[in-house]
Amino acid sequence: MHHRGMRALIVYETMYGCTRTIAEHIALGLADRFEATLVPVADATKDLAAAADLVVCGAPTHAHGLPRPGTRRVAVDGARRDPSLDVAPGADGPGVREWIAGLGNFDGVIAAAFDTRIKGPSLLTGRAGKAIARQLHRHGCTLAIAPGSFLVDKQNHLLADQPARAEAWGAALAVAAAMSPVHPHP
Repeated sequence: MHHRGMRALIVYETMYGCTRTIAEHIALGLADRFEATLVPVADATKDLAAAADLVVCGAPTHAHGLPRPGTRRVAVDGARRDPSLDVAPGADGPGVREWIAGLGNFDGVIAAAFDTRIKGPSLLTGRAGKAIARQLHRHGCTLAIAPGSFLVDKQNHLLADQPARAEAWGAALAVAAAMSPVHPHP
């Protein structure tokens, strides 16, 4: 059944736009059941999060985990040497790690986490999504599904099938979140 008025907030951190592209496709997957709002982490506010029935949070994987100020600088510097990469506005500013830390307690909010990472065994690449999921859980969120992980090549371009995978993950998330017993907004 179609739930009117259920709101999803997708907060993303991106260096070169891949994580934003994935976030856009997750929003398409959610669209059947959720009205999704996409915001870069720099524009994400506590109020936006408080008004959402579902908070989805994503970031690129840096040095096996969530971006930190140092790894963001490395990413921005790397792009200066590679003309095929455009650095997203705010790429070197505070990210998802800092945003979640500032949220306070989010008991009862349904959440999900995703990341982009270089193709390879996750033991070698790490997965930011796992760290995001842990942080969200620590802040009282209920995780609807396991973190999603979407792949880029060594040149930081998304593999061709990943947007479709993100849409399918978003659709699965929509079903899981809609069935979740926790809904703070009547």
